[in-house]
Amino acid sequence: MTVDIDKTTGPADTPPAGPEAIKAIPVRHYGRYVSAVVAIALLGAVVYAFSQGQINWNAIPDYFFDDRVLSGVGKTLLLTALSMAIGIVGGILLAVMRLSKNPVTSAIAWFYIWFFRGTPVLVQLIVWFNLGLVFEYINLGPVYRDEWSDFMTPFLTALLGLGLNEAAYMAEICRAGLLAVDEGQTEAAHALGMSHAKTLRRIVIPQAMRVIVPPTGNEVINMLKTTSLVSVVQYSELLRVAQDIGQTSGAPAEMLFLAAAWYLLLTSVFSVGQYYLERYYARGSSRQLPPTPWQKIKKNVLSLSSRKGVTA
Repeated sequence: MTVDIDKTTGPADTPPAGPEAIKAIPVRHYGRYVSAVVAIALLGAVVYAFSQGQINWNAIPDYFFDDRVLSGVGKTLLLTALSMAIGIVGGILLAVMRLSKNPVTSAIAWFYIWFFRGTPVLVQLIVWFNLGLVFEYINLGPVYRDEWSDFMTPFLTALLGLGLNEAAYMAEICRAGLLAVDEGQTEAAHALGMSHAKTLRRIVIPQAMRVIVPPTGNEVINMLKTTSLVSVVQYSELLRVAQDIGQTSGAPAEMLFLAAAWYLLLTSVFSVGQYYLERYYARGSSRQLPPTPWQKIKKNVLSLSSRKGVTA
């Protein structure tokens, strides 16, 4: 018997069967969906409760860009900038004094930090404002002489109270940054003949900025909010202006919400600036900088559009 074999479909022509494609099934995180629903429900409940309260929400946009409010915002920003300038300069000096081998300067810096960090800033503001009970006059010889009550204005009280208190906190931040730099950097600079001051300015401080900048940004944001305390010394910053408008307009609670909205807006802007400042000083320590929020959004949009194109 003769058997015909079809050569086109023979076993030799059958391709070898490869491994089956693995179909990855993503893990379902049901807890995330539940927590998201609960969070949205709670947020909706809070919004509903505030919407049903006896609050005239229309008064907030009416006064949001009022000239008095804008003046208070400007004074708040000015006080924040000047107080932080005093705090940063004073903090660097105190940190260098604290690390000094001279026991006298080190002890002075330690006492300053201990005193100003150990007393509330509100108490310090009130003490500065009432020092006229101790010093009736301020006498600087032929340069300046006046009564203490005329010399210590609300603005100067706020500036000294906030700036000197901030210097104590910045001193510890700067000290931590200086100690984070390897001692070999200082030894190498001294071996090249650089003085101690030049070593700090050219070698140590630039490297310490990576450690100093993040907490300093937090201090700036905190200082912006702490300026609200100077309303007790009659300085017309944002909160004080909002309270005055609330008393005359009959909407005290609404003006407090207005002040809170301005603080949120300003702190958000400062947070963005802090983010990019940290990226700037992280260039030498990170091989690849993390993407910015705009870059993340752009990447997600492009990936979403490419998926739609593949599906189509």
